[in-house]
Amino acid sequence: MRTDNDARAELHIGSAAIRLSSNTGFSFLNLDDRMAQIRITEGTINVRVRRLENDESFEIDTPNLAFSVLRPGNYKIDVNEAGDTTVVVVRDGEGEVTGGGSAYTVHPREIGTFAGTDQLDADIQRSRNDDDDFDHWCGDRDHREDRSQSSRYVSSDVIGYEDLDEYGGWRPVPEYGTVWFPHTTIVGWAPYRYGHWVWISPWGWTWVDDAPWGFAPFHYGRWVVVGGVWGWVPCAPRTVVGVAYVRPVYAPALVAWVGGPHFSVGVGIGGGGGVGVAWFPLAPREVYVPSYRVSRTYVTNVNVSNTTVNTTVVNNYYNTVVVNKQVTNIKYVNQTAPNAVTATSRETFTSARPVGHDMMKIDRREIESAQVNPTTPTVAPQQRSVVGGGAPVAARPPARFQERPVVAKTAPPPPPAPFVKQQQEIQANGGRPVGVSQMRRAQVEDTRQAPPNVKIAPPAQPGTPRNVQNDRRDVQNDRRDVRNDRRDAQNNQGNAQNNQGNVQNNQGNVQNNNNRPPSMNNSAPANPPNRTANPPANAGNAPGNSKVYNDRPPSSRPGDSGRSNNVDQRVDQKHQQELEQLRLKQDQERQRVEQKQVQEQQKIQQKNTEDSRRQQVEQKQQQQLQQLEQKHEQQQQKLEQKQQQTRQQQERPKDKPANKPPKEKEKEKPKDEKPPHQK
Repeated sequence: MRTDNDARAELHIGSAAIRLSSNTGFSFLNLDDRMAQIRITEGTINVRVRRLENDESFEIDTPNLAFSVLRPGNYKIDVNEAGDTTVVVVRDGEGEVTGGGSAYTVHPREIGTFAGTDQLDADIQRSRNDDDDFDHWCGDRDHREDRSQSSRYVSSDVIGYEDLDEYGGWRPVPEYGTVWFPHTTIVGWAPYRYGHWVWISPWGWTWVDDAPWGFAPFHYGRWVVVGGVWGWVPCAPRTVVGVAYVRPVYAPALVAWVGGPHFSVGVGIGGGGGVGVAWFPLAPREVYVPSYRVSRTYVTNVNVSNTTVNTTVVNNYYNTVVVNKQVTNIKYVNQTAPNAVTATSRETFTSARPVGHDMMKIDRREIESAQVNPTTPTVAPQQRSVVGGGAPVAARPPARFQERPVVAKTAPPPPPAPFVKQQQEIQANGGRPVGVSQMRRAQVEDTRQAPPNVKIAPPAQPGTPRNVQNDRRDVQNDRRDVRNDRRDAQNNQGNAQNNQGNVQNNQGNVQNNNNRPPSMNNSAPANPPNRTANPPANAGNAPGNSKVYNDRPPSSRPGDSGRSNNVDQRVDQKHQQELEQLRLKQDQERQRVEQKQVQEQQKIQQKNTEDSRRQQVEQKQQQQLQQLEQKHEQQQQKLEQKQQQTRQQQERPKDKPANKPPKEKEKEKPKDEKPPHQK
C-alpha cells in the first residue's frame, strides 16, 4: 500500500489503529493472532496500541532499524526519503529500537532520531509539543473512538464499531437488548446483499460489504428483523457485569446457505431452470460453523463471543456437521423472514462481482422447504475471486517503495505461494479452504519466488544515545522536586491542622461576630518553596507533567489557548450530548417513516398488486428515505458548524489587560445644571 500526495489512510488490526500520512510506503511482513509485523519504506505512520497481551508482538521495520512496541501506547514513526534516518516518537508507552548491533529503549514523552544503516547514530531527547496537521488528525480519530456511543453496546475489540454512530441508531428491543438499526436508503435492503464475495485465505469465501459501516455488522454479531426492519445484535462489551468476557472472534460471513453443499443441487433460480447459490444472515442464538479447518475450542469461541448461545448447542453442531459430516434439519429464523434470502448466479459469486447488480428472483415456498447447509459451497476460487473484478490500476508507486529493504528483528514467514499453487491445493481439497499448516508447506516448497527485501538485525548490545543521560537526569531532578513539594505540602498540612486547632479554640470568642474575616497572622506564605507563583499556560502538556493528553484532539486538550481544564471538558461533553440527542431524535423520526413504509408494503403484498404499481411504491419510498437522509445530514452539519463557532470563541485569545486601570467615566451633567460656585 502507498498513500499519494495529500492522502491519508487508516487500518485497524485487533486493538491497534494504524494511520498513514501522505507519501508513505506500507506493507505487512507478518500478521496473525499473535504477531503484527509492519514494513515502512518511507513516510510517516501513527500507531495506537490499546492492548498488548503477553503472547502478542508488534514490530515496525524500517530501512535502518526495527522498532518493537513493549507496552500499549501511542507511537509515531517517520522515515526520510533517503531511507537512512528514522525518527521514533513515543507519546505514551515504551518501545525498543534495534539496529546496527545496538538496542535503545525509548521511554514515554521521548523522541529518538536514528541515522545510519550499518551503525546507528542515536539521539534521544524529551519530546516537544510541536504537533503537525497529521498529529491533530490522528488525535481527532482517537477521540472519535474514545467517545463513540456504540462503545456502550459493542465490545471495543470489534473492529469498526466506531463507524456505527454516523450511520444508524441504537434502540432497545426486549428480546435482544440494545440493537443497532442502519439508516439505509435502499427499499428492500437486507444484510449480505449489497457487496461481493472474495476468497481470502485461510477463511475462504468472505463477504465484503459496500457500506462505509459494513465491517463490524458482517463479521461479528447476528441480524434479526424487528417490526419489519433489519437490526444488528452486537457482541457484548467488556463492562457487562456477571457475564464472562470472551474477546470477539472474526468470521468471514455469518450466514447459512440454501440448497445444499454443492451448486449442482442448488436452489432453482428464476422459477426453475437456473442453478445458483443463495444465503441468509444468521439470527441470534444460531450456531455458525466455519468451512475452514478449526478446533472445537475455536468453534465455541467464535459463537459465544458473537451471540448468546449455549455451549452444549455449539458442541452438538460441531459433532453433527464437522465430525460426522451430516446436514442439520434446523429451521433457521431468517430462512422464513420476509426479504431475507439473497440469491445470485455462480458466475457472480466466484468472480467478485456486485451481488446487488445481479440478484435473482427465488420462489419463497421453495426457499422455506429447501435444505440449509451451515458451511459455504465447495467450489474453488478463480483468479478474480482473489484480486477482485475491477480494472487493473494504471498508477504505480516509485520503485523504492517496493524494493527498498528493511531491518527486522523477527524473521518473517516466507511469502504466500502463487495463486495457481493455492488453487491446486484448494481443488485437491474438494473446494474447501486449505489448512494453515498445509499452506505453509506449500510456501516452503515453492522456491521460485524471491524472499522479501528483509535484513535480519544482528545481535544487539544496549547502546547509549546522545543527550539521553542529561534529559533523563533532568527528569529525575523533576521527580525529586515533586517529592520535595509533597514533603513541603505535608508540613504545610501539619501547620494547617495546628491553625485549625487555634481556630476551634477561638470559635467561642467570635460566635457573636460571624461576619468578621478570619485572622491572617498564622497564614501560610503566598508562594510555598519550590513552586512558581503562576504555572505556565501550557502546563497541561508540559514534558514533566505526569499526565499527557495526546489521545485527544487539540480543541479538547487541557491548557490549550489559555483555557481551564473544566471549561474544555464541559464544552466537549455538552457538544457530545447535543450530537447524541440530535441523532436520537433523527432515529425516532426515521423509525416512524420505516414503520409506515412497512405497512404500505404489507398492504401491497396482501392485494397482490401488479409489479408496475409495486415498483412505483418502492421508488416513492426510496425517495422518502433519501430526502430524510439529506435532511438529517443538513441538521448535523448545522449543529457541527454551531459547535465549531463555540470552540473558536473559546479558543480566541483574550485581550491583554492595559498597564493602567481604566479611568472611571465622569458622570454626565444635565445641560442646564451649573457648577456649585456659579449662580
